[in-house]
Amino acid sequence: MQISEDTLKQAWHQLTGNSDVLDDAMLPPIGTSPDQYEERVGELHGRLFLILEQDGTVRGRIGPYREVFVTRDLDQVLYFAAEDAVRKLAEHIAARAPGSGPVANLVGGQAELLDRINPAWGSRFRNGSMDGEPPSLPCGRDPLEGLAWIAGNWRGQDPCTHLVFFRGENISAEQIVLLHGADPEQVAGETRLADLRSMDDGAFYQDMVWETCCFGQAGDWAFLMYHETPGLGPGLEALARLGVSEMVHLRATSAKAIYTFDYFRDGRRIDDDWGVLELIWYDRGRAPYFRGGQLDFLNRAIRRAELDHPGTTSEFELYFHALEDAFGLQLPQQDIQEGTVRAAQWARRDS
Repeated sequence: MQISEDTLKQAWHQLTGNSDVLDDAMLPPIGTSPDQYEERVGELHGRLFLILEQDGTVRGRIGPYREVFVTRDLDQVLYFAAEDAVRKLAEHIAARAPGSGPVANLVGGQAELLDRINPAWGSRFRNGSMDGEPPSLPCGRDPLEGLAWIAGNWRGQDPCTHLVFFRGENISAEQIVLLHGADPEQVAGETRLADLRSMDDGAFYQDMVWETCCFGQAGDWAFLMYHETPGLGPGLEALARLGVSEMVHLRATSAKAIYTFDYFRDGRRIDDDWGVLELIWYDRGRAPYFRGGQLDFLNRAIRRAELDHPGTTSEFELYFHALEDAFGLQLPQQDIQEGTVRAAQWARRDS
């Protein structure tokens, strides 16, 4: 059956009539164009808006420019509308709940409310994606191990503005850092960060910190940390010649509160045509990436992190923990903090 505005409204009326959770909930506003977002929603960002096309396709928007799902399945549209409605109800309940506080209770509260509407929807929410698979097993780890330990400081560009990870068959961290322009003698001599910091009693490193990098291997990934590179740095083709097939690039610009995530695989950016993916789009309890898209596996990892670690109040820490879970990313905390991580100056500065 092709979805029309009438079928949507009738199905929502039937759903709310059979649910004490949704008895006062309104169907999200419906329109025919993204340009109607502010007019129909009444605000610039935050609420779900449904765009209904003539062929029955429904596009969900959070804000006028951010499309979060596309479907012709009525059940999926009703699920997304219910997910949006219970979020507001869960926020209200969690804010008044005793114990660990509203942040800790929010995502679990959403899941429980969806259970009451439809147990399959509660399971779908806990899963975090639309692929129908059961939720992942709890990770059983400290959320701040592996990668997330660095999340808080990284927001202030400490220790570096850029965190870049490379994976591929027989790749070498040394070859990657040389390709970026590191001093060959320091790479060959296995210079450590502590060595650079001690030059001229530390004064040299303070002057040159923006012209140095740290690098190494952690698990399946080589990593590179820096503030700036000489020139534009190597392109994807040059990295592919070294055997790199995947790259994760995290950038922090604290003065502008811009934090971005880029994922490249087999020579192309994976982003569902969204362009630059900003971490501040992640809002606890809402999947940050296109539902059913190429990054839906990250939606699933983030939901797992939210449910496993409700007491972790920093959304950046949850996000980084999800990256660790989804990709296996790690950074050697002791080596970085003690200065034993390998490091080098850039050998050249392009004009």
